[in-house]
Order: sequence, then C-alpha cells, then structure tokens
Amino acid sequence: MLTLSDAYKNGVTSSPIRRIMEMASRANLVKMGLNPDDVISFAGGWVNHEAPEELRQEYIEIAQDKSLFHKTGGYSDSDGSPELKKALLDFNAQLYGINSSTAENIIIGANSTQLTYSLFKVLLNPEDKLLLFDPAYANYPEQLQTCMNSQNIVYFPLFDAEKWAFVVDELALADEFELYMEREKPKLILFSSPDNPTGMILPEKFVKRMLDVALKLDCFVAIDFAYYTFLYEKKLPEYFYYSHNEYPNLIKIFSNSKWCRGLGRRLGWIEANSTIVNTLKVVQQSVILCPDTLHQMALTNYINKGLKDGSISEYIKRINDDYESASNFLCYCIEKYLSPRFTKPEGGLYSVVDVEMDGDEFVAKMLKDTGVVFVPGGGFGNSLKNGIRISFGPLVYDKEKIEEGFKRVAKALKTTP
Repeated sequence: MLTLSDAYKNGVTSSPIRRIMEMASRANLVKMGLNPDDVISFAGGWVNHEAPEELRQEYIEIAQDKSLFHKTGGYSDSDGSPELKKALLDFNAQLYGINSSTAENIIIGANSTQLTYSLFKVLLNPEDKLLLFDPAYANYPEQLQTCMNSQNIVYFPLFDAEKWAFVVDELALADEFELYMEREKPKLILFSSPDNPTGMILPEKFVKRMLDVALKLDCFVAIDFAYYTFLYEKKLPEYFYYSHNEYPNLIKIFSNSKWCRGLGRRLGWIEANSTIVNTLKVVQQSVILCPDTLHQMALTNYINKGLKDGSISEYIKRINDDYESASNFLCYCIEKYLSPRFTKPEGGLYSVVDVEMDGDEFVAKMLKDTGVVFVPGGGFGNSLKNGIRISFGPLVYDKEKIEEGFKRVAKALKTTP
C-alpha cells in the first residue's frame, strides 16, 4: 500500500497554487492570528460572474420534467452526446467564425483537467519529453507526474525577467525555438493562450513556426483555450482557426468552466484529428466511462436556444467587458501602489508583477502583515521567481476591495502614494 511518506518520496506533491491556498485556509489564517473575513485574496484562479440565467432555467426544466430527468440518469456516448458536439461547433462558428472541426474531431470529457490527463496517457511514453514554456500553468507538471510518475519535462523560456516582458522578439525567439526543438525532440508541446499566469496571448508568427517545426519533427502541439472567451484585444489570433487537415498534430483543449461559470459543473472537450479522438475514447472508457449526461443536456439546450435568440452573444460580450474593466482597474492599482513592472492582460484573469524579491517570501510576508494573498511566481517557472501572480477573477465586481488590497500592501511596503 502506498503511504503518504512514499508518495512524497516519489515526488507526488500538491501544486504551488494548492499549497498557497492551504496556507490561506480559514483554519490556518486563524492560527496566524488573522481574521479570515478580513483577508483579501488575489490568489484564486476562478471567475465570479453569474452563470447565464437561461442556463439555470434549463436545469430547472430538466429537473421538473420526470421523463427528462430520468434520461439524465442514463449513460451518454463515451465520447459525448452528438447533440452537444453539434452545439459546440455551432457556438464557435456563429460567435467566432471558427469552422476548423467536425463532430468526428470532438471528444467531450468530464473536464479539461481530466482530458489533459488522458492526453498524456495517449500521446506519451515514460521516456518521451513534454515541452512546457517558462512560465507555464503550474498544474501541468503535477498532472504529468501523477499520470506517469514522470518529470520528463523540458522548458523553453518565453519571458524576459530583465525587461519583465513576454515574447520580446518574436522572430528571433522562433529561430531559437527551432534549434531547441531539434535538440530536445519533445513528443508534446502544451501551453495556454491566453496564458496563465501572464495574461498574454502567444503571437501568431511564433505559433505558426512552432506548429510547422513540430509537424516536421513528429511532435504534437496542444493548446489550452480555457480563457478564449476573455479577450481584451477583441480579435482571435489566426492559430485559433487552424484545422486538423492543415495541422494533424494540433490539439485544442476547451472548457465551459470559465465563460458560463461552470467551475463546479465540470465539462470539457478536445478537438483533434480523428485518430487521436478515437484513441482518447478508449482511454476515457476506463477513466470516466462517459461525461455527465445532465450537464450535457442542459448546455446543449442553452447553446441552441441562445444562438437562435442572440442572448448567448450578448451574455459573452457583457461578461468580457466586465473582466476587461476589472483588468484595467487592476493594472491602475498595480502601477499606483506596487510596481511599474507588470504584464497588462491581453485576455484571461491574471497579471504577473515584479516584486524585486523572492516571490515566496513576499507572499508569506504580505499575508502575515496585511492579510492580502497572492501566488508566488516561481511556481510557474524560474523566470518569475522574483514575481507574483495576481488574479482579478474573484473580485471582478469589487473594485473597492481590489484597491483596498493594494493600499494595504503599499502601506506595509511604505510606498503609499
């Protein structure tokens, strides 16, 4: 039997984000002598807008209809319902003009986290390398480690800590990346766009070069589009439109958790070439058997009706505008109270800030001295070791609390304007 000490000996640990959230738990805050209700957290990577009322009504209608509710207790197809697949394709086509997939290119899963885990099982052998960028979403290494008991990860830097900037010279970086790929020969590249933790979007020319080089070297490229409905540039990069015919090595990972606040109503899907999808289907039968039928039915009905009456487009625009406004206000507060060196989000929920000291020490000190919680940057990559990640997602409608948090930090640092 695997003991706890065995697990830690084998490298099975919690993610950096999970550890900071445990440190900021109510029980630990009380132990530190802090009032949990007075703590302001910029650590949570979740959205806090209301789910669409029309979606809630779909759940109500299903629950009140005895026949429909009975159907939710049955298995769906192991790769997801054909009705939801069509609705998801229509969603991307009508709202974003994306027509790069067909039903045979989609597999629906329990959530994007589960699908990424299954993707590792399908694509990687223990000796194969996973390429992540520095910085990268902190959960990816933990997932690989849990899935394969492997840390066979190589990192390619995208962030210049001296300039505190993301992808400074796109073309020069692409040249360097091609040489790096030929040397390391990874089997899979995985990244998010918009990016967690920087809030930046990988530039088009760099990604195009990446896909071309990866295809030549028989390497898969998986892009996590968790935040693609939160774009403050108002335009999707070209690689969002690439098809699996153009790039059979391209894998797109999606989730409903952010845009319609389905964080606890877990559902995700992958778009890839049919060979990958069919192989994932076999793995999924052993992992979850099938995605949740109730969530699929409700989301299908909501998307179909919302596309027809235009309410879903209005909802997404309003929510995107709300987060863009919160993002702009966050940047104002960072610059006024903390540091001029930060990333201005192009999408998503995050910014990274240079605090000119070890991020872990800064976070611990601020929590103790001010009751304000951040996430250390080092958990996302060495380039951010002197930085912190700040999330505005949970406080999207509470700008007063956002500013109060930064005022407390400025007072503790004696930098109050």
